[in-house]
Parts: sequence; C-alpha cells; structure tokens
Amino acid sequence: MVRNAIMEDLGGAGDVTTRAVLPETTRYRAELKARQAAVVSGMQVAALTFRLIDPTLKIETVVADGSACKAGDTLLKVEGLASSILAAERVALNFAGRLSGTATLTAAYAQALEGTGARITCTRKTTPGMKLVEKLAVLHGGGHNHRFSLSDAILIKDNHIAAAGGIRPVLEAVKRSAGHMVVVEIEIDGLGQLDEVLEARGADVILFDNMSTQDMAEAVRRIDGRMKTEASGNVRIDRLQEIAATGVDYISSGALTHSAGTVDFGLDF
Repeated sequence: MVRNAIMEDLGGAGDVTTRAVLPETTRYRAELKARQAAVVSGMQVAALTFRLIDPTLKIETVVADGSACKAGDTLLKVEGLASSILAAERVALNFAGRLSGTATLTAAYAQALEGTGARITCTRKTTPGMKLVEKLAVLHGGGHNHRFSLSDAILIKDNHIAAAGGIRPVLEAVKRSAGHMVVVEIEIDGLGQLDEVLEARGADVILFDNMSTQDMAEAVRRIDGRMKTEASGNVRIDRLQEIAATGVDYISSGALTHSAGTVDFGLDF
C-alpha cells in the first residue's frame, strides 16, 4: 500500500524540484507536527514511508498511535538526507492526516456512547486499498471492527434474501452449508421480518437496518438476549444515545471511514 502511494507520488522521474535546488549531500532534521487537536493514527505508516524512501533516515516516534495530541505537538522526528525527507513528506502526511481523521471521529462517537452498553463499529465502507489501516485507525480511536472482508463471516443482507426467495429459504441454505465456527448475521428492516428470523432460527446476530428507535427497542425486547443485535443506517453522532437506549449491542457506522475529515499535520524543517 505504502509503496504504491510512493510510486504514484514520485512518478517516472522522481522529485525533480529537490534535485534542482538542493545539493545531494544536504542533511536536515524535520518534525511532523500537529496543527490541531486530534487522536493520532498513522504514525507507523508515516515512519514506514520514510524508511521505504531511505532506510538510513533516523526516525523517532514521539506520540504513539491511539494517543491524543494538541496543536503544536511534535508527533514524529526524522533526520537524514533532505532529499529523502522531502520525497517522503507528502505521502507520510497524507496517511497520517487521513488516518488520524478517522481515529478522531471514532473517538467522538465512542465518547458519545460512554455509559451505555453499546459499542461503535466501522463497516466495509473503506477506501479501496486502505482497509487495513483505516480499520486500525478505528481501533486507535476507541472503536471496534466489524468484519474485514466477505470471507470473515456470513452477513445476509436484503439482496441475499430477495435472491434466495425469502428469510426462511436463505437461513435454511445457511444451515446446510455453513460450518459450525462461522458466525451468521442477518439484516432485517422491520418487526415482521424479525418474527420470521426467530421462527426459522439459524442466525447468531440480527442487524436492524434503518429501523425506527421504537421498533429497535421492541425487537431487542423480543429477542431477549438470544442473539446479538446491531443497529445500522442513519447513525449520526447526535442519535447515538437514543439508539443505545434501545439495548442494542453494536452500532455500526460507515461514516467513521468514509466521511472522516483529514487532520492538519505539517512537516517543519
């Protein structure tokens, strides 16, 4: 992932600006600094970026991933050839800023759920090619991970139900084919579907998709602890306490990864 980003940024001829204005032997010490308060993520990735450009660079991580920082804090120090530092600068900052944005937003969601029994989780709505580090950023922000890929668990969604001919047929198919170690989650959008799931059995987790607060509370009451429950859809930070009050175990939000901003970091020589 990092190599691809470096190659994309260097293009075919490398850093022509630095080659034109600096002697090859110029050495510098630079500091990656925060220009705003945030929860830090991506320092491992930033350090790797510098190392892949030049293994001789001396790198010191000052603030670890998962830690809070304030404006003006130094997060990482790097020393060595100025040309190497400048070649890695933008890619390192892009990763660190974007991942810290996810960690910071996740931390806000997690804080909003403090005192409830619900956990905030991410989804598969990640940036192609960056899933691993974005999900790691969610952990750094105090959130939890949903499945990483289609191979982790069985998650039956509305299109699966429609294609299979209904809830009972789709759950019967899962019973015939799934191994005993595979977790089965099924998505519903109303209490009528819940009754079908409870009658057919075969699911370990029920996902409430865009259901009203009242219906989710009633669904949790009917399930009565027999399955884990997850709420998804229209999950805004101002609704988290309301959703958690229904008694759901998990609240998933794609916003943690697809709508997080980028934290403003800079590299100062």
